[in-house]
Amino acid sequence: MKRLATSGEILVEIMAERIGQSFLEPGPLSGPFPSGAPAIFIAQAAALGAAAGLIGAVGDDAFGQVNLDRLKRLGADVSAIAVHPGWPTGSAFVAYQPDGSRQFVYNILHSAAGRIALTPEAERMLAEADHFHVMGTALFAEATAEVARAGIAAVKARGGTVSFDPNVRAETFHLPGMREALDFVLGQADVFLPSGEELFLFTRARGEASAAAELIARGVRAVVVKKGAAGAALYDMEGRTAVEGFAVEEVDPTGAGDCFGAAFVSRWLAGDPPDRALALANACGALAVTRRGPMEGIATLAEAEAFLARQSAGGVA
Repeated sequence: MKRLATSGEILVEIMAERIGQSFLEPGPLSGPFPSGAPAIFIAQAAALGAAAGLIGAVGDDAFGQVNLDRLKRLGADVSAIAVHPGWPTGSAFVAYQPDGSRQFVYNILHSAAGRIALTPEAERMLAEADHFHVMGTALFAEATAEVARAGIAAVKARGGTVSFDPNVRAETFHLPGMREALDFVLGQADVFLPSGEELFLFTRARGEASAAAELIARGVRAVVVKKGAAGAALYDMEGRTAVEGFAVEEVDPTGAGDCFGAAFVSRWLAGDPPDRALALANACGALAVTRRGPMEGIATLAEAEAFLARQSAGGVA
């Protein structure tokens, strides 16, 4: 079994209860939910049976413990997650708008998440990893971007592979050095996993197929375009593979793309053909939105396969 590693922020998420609720005045909230894009990714990969570990940091507080407990329960390797007394675990407050958009208030840089470092435990994890996954959210500061670069270098030096999900947030895209970091990681990526219009942040091509072809010509082995309920499409040297999405009742979209990415990458590493890897990824993304909280809808391989079987039989989610 190939070993998968990633690095980045570990957060708790606090969610506004009402659609259209503003953080400018008091209102009902729910949480804390374990969160952080890299943490969601590694939790989903571990739940599917992958050997998956995370380099990160939490505070010595209840919010850190709730994340560590969830990751351990799902089978993730938490040996490279540092605990920093005196620093709070990172947090994200999210409010949902009537048009489906989300507004975030983050505390990442000035939390334990901003103190991610290449510790001896992290170096040991990278020394055993066959694949390194990069989330764009993990590039929010020079120190955290440096850990991601070290992960890429360590894995590539041994002939391993790299995947990249830009996961661009409006709140972080214009941070100093972010664009340069995104471009660097794309140049190292074997698998690129943009969501919709993110594909066109890295190419001047106008159409999806043309953009994917340009990226493949630049060295990316597989471009996987996530389209939510509309499904997904994979482009590689063999051509195009597309699968349809699934109709489910959406409760909370946060984390769905991370679960999709984790499922695709872990199954790609396991040698699944593109159509099966995409189908399982779509299943995990669909199941993720049916529960409130970014990690609450994470599925095991058996649960994802059962979901696909029900869909094939014309059943309900």
